[in-house]
Amino acid sequence: MPLIKIRDLHFYRGDRAIFEGVNIDIPRGKITAIMGPSGTGKTTLLRLIGGQLRPDQGTIEVDGQDVHKLSHAELYELRKRIGMLFQSGALLTDISVFDNVAFPLREHTGLPESMIRDLVILKLQAVGLRCARDLMPSELSGGMARRVALARAVTLDPMMIMYDEPFTGQDPISMGTLVNLIHRMNKAMGLTSIVVSHDVAEASEIADHIYLLSGGKVIEQGSPVQIKRSSSLWTQQFMQGLPDGPVPFHYPGDDFAGDLLNAEVSA
Repeated sequence: MPLIKIRDLHFYRGDRAIFEGVNIDIPRGKITAIMGPSGTGKTTLLRLIGGQLRPDQGTIEVDGQDVHKLSHAELYELRKRIGMLFQSGALLTDISVFDNVAFPLREHTGLPESMIRDLVILKLQAVGLRCARDLMPSELSGGMARRVALARAVTLDPMMIMYDEPFTGQDPISMGTLVNLIHRMNKAMGLTSIVVSHDVAEASEIADHIYLLSGGKVIEQGSPVQIKRSSSLWTQQFMQGLPDGPVPFHYPGDDFAGDLLNAEVSA
């Protein structure tokens, strides 16, 4: 059974359809990439999975539980088993790196401080920032902040992690470090990972399975190799970053020549 099973998902913002009949399976122990152009609802999908938003139709099951039928207490318990790496990192700015990583342990466990210290040191060592534990978030580079946020996301040893645009705004070295960390930690900890991204090369490098979303639908799905060999013109345009294809360059509207002639007549 997949860890996450999404069936006939419909979600609207006003009259605008974000999802229309989407079906997605997230396999256990694998890295699944959710990709697509900006504004296609990738981050919204993570919020639906986490129970922050409710679908207008359809179901989302996480580890056999229908997320939107859970009580507040049950949803709270489920969320403790899900790590989240936010696009901004979302570190608490007034406390140190150490205290940011320790925060989930202090909030959700009754462990003694000596044990919390050892666990935090282990998690920071895993992301290469053990010796940065006394720094404040304002003293970190963007890549370091993401790595601290990743250490915090795995502090409670979750069953899965959701990554919201983890590579955005990163220099090539930081991006390569994050790609390596996501892949290595997923394997070492037996995690299930969902990576929301429009960074094609990086997401394709680590993903076991890819879903491409556009227009409220799943346009394509498969392994990175299958996606690369797809005959779909839309898929090839997106994956290769081509300016010409099914997605037009110009915003739809009146014919250009007719628009010019109308302007001359009006003048």
